[in-house]
Amino acid sequence: MRGEGKVAIVTGAGTGVGKAAALALLGDGWSVALAGRRPEPLDEVAAEAGVAAGRTLAVATDVTDRHSIAALFARTRETFGRLDLLFNNAGIGAPAVPLEDLAFEDWKAVVDTNLTGLFLCTQEAFRIMKAQDPRGGRIINNGSISAHAPRPRTAPYTSTKHAVTGLTKSTALDGRAYDIACGQIDIGNADTAMGGRMKAGVPQADGSIRAEPVMDPKAVGEAVLHMASLPLEANVLFMTVMATKMPFVGRG
Repeated sequence: MRGEGKVAIVTGAGTGVGKAAALALLGDGWSVALAGRRPEPLDEVAAEAGVAAGRTLAVATDVTDRHSIAALFARTRETFGRLDLLFNNAGIGAPAVPLEDLAFEDWKAVVDTNLTGLFLCTQEAFRIMKAQDPRGGRIINNGSISAHAPRPRTAPYTSTKHAVTGLTKSTALDGRAYDIACGQIDIGNADTAMGGRMKAGVPQADGSIRAEPVMDPKAVGEAVLHMASLPLEANVLFMTVMATKMPFVGRG
């Protein structure tokens, strides 16, 4: 298996895209630290993977708490000895209310999770990847199609995902000297708890409500695995994986 001997951290690993990516990595031989707020879903992912004991590590983690993040990376290094991949996947949205009615607390929660938490995880990954032997590793950020175009009433989520794109570029540039590659995967309409609501109908830019096609999150997991499996001399800087028939490309 291509990932044998390699170690990954996946944030938001208990459900949705994070779960799909973790299962894909584990299926390819990687050892994976599963991070998420609730330990029960993490344990369920480890059980579903059915891999040999010692290849998974479930760590309850709050990415809005820098001490919790530091503990995640310390436990991963203590358990597996190194870190080859970080998938910065954890993220949340805010209530879909008019922009002027959005509570400051809701704005801050999204920024703290989607941007500041991602940055803090990236810092911890850099510290390990720069110091280990062999040196280097890869960071993949979950950007979302919202990093390109917003949906109505999604200012906090869209703003943070645009910011993630800037952080991806900065990380890719700053990581060069240390053999650290960084790329971003922009996902559209995966059939998860967050994306699956598209099937029931969501607001469009013209004010209408329409159902949208979705895709199996396993497709996203396989895309993350492809990015992760490249040699460090090569990097997918940006990849878009979307439901083929979703109304993203085009007008109307």
